[in-house]
Amino acid sequence: MRHIISVLVENEAGVLSRVAGLFSARGFNIESLTVAPVGNGETSRITLVTLGSDPIIEQILKQLNKLVPVIQVSDLSEGPHVGRELMLVKVLTERGQHDKNPRDEVLNVVRIFRAQVVDATPGSLIIEVTGDNDKLNACLAMLEPFGVAEMVRTGQVALSRGVRK
Repeated sequence: MRHIISVLVENEAGVLSRVAGLFSARGFNIESLTVAPVGNGETSRITLVTLGSDPIIEQILKQLNKLVPVIQVSDLSEGPHVGRELMLVKVLTERGQHDKNPRDEVLNVVRIFRAQVVDATPGSLIIEVTGDNDKLNACLAMLEPFGVAEMVRTGQVALSRGVRK
C-alpha cells in the first residue's frame, strides 16, 4: 500500500541523510521526497511517499520517532489529507504536417486540466500543472502526442485535514 509520511524535524545538517538512511538500510524505496523549512526556519517538514504493508510502515514510523532531530511523525494515509504535486512540462508547438495549430490544441489541454502556461517561445510552451498523481499522469498523457521536450515533477506535499489532536 502507498503511504504518505510527514516528518517534522529540527532544521540541522545531516537530518535528511539519517531519515533516508533509515529507509535504505532496510531495503525500502522512497517514491518521492520533498523537504522545506517551516515556520521560523528552525524546523523542516519532510514529506515522503513509500510503499509497504501496514506492519512494515508501523515499524518505520517507530524507528523514525527514535531519531534525535525528529519532532513528530505522521502517516497521512491513515486519515483525510490534502496532497499535491507540481509538474512543469515543456511542449513543442511548431506546426507539423497537419494544418492544425498545435499551440491551440495544447492550450485546450491546459484549460481542461486547469493548468497554466508559465513560459512561451515561438516553438514551445512550458506548462505548470498541480494536483494529485493521477491528474498529472493524465495531463502528461494528453500532452505527449504534441512532443514533450522536457518534464520535471516535484515530490508530493501533503497535510492532514482538520485539527490534529
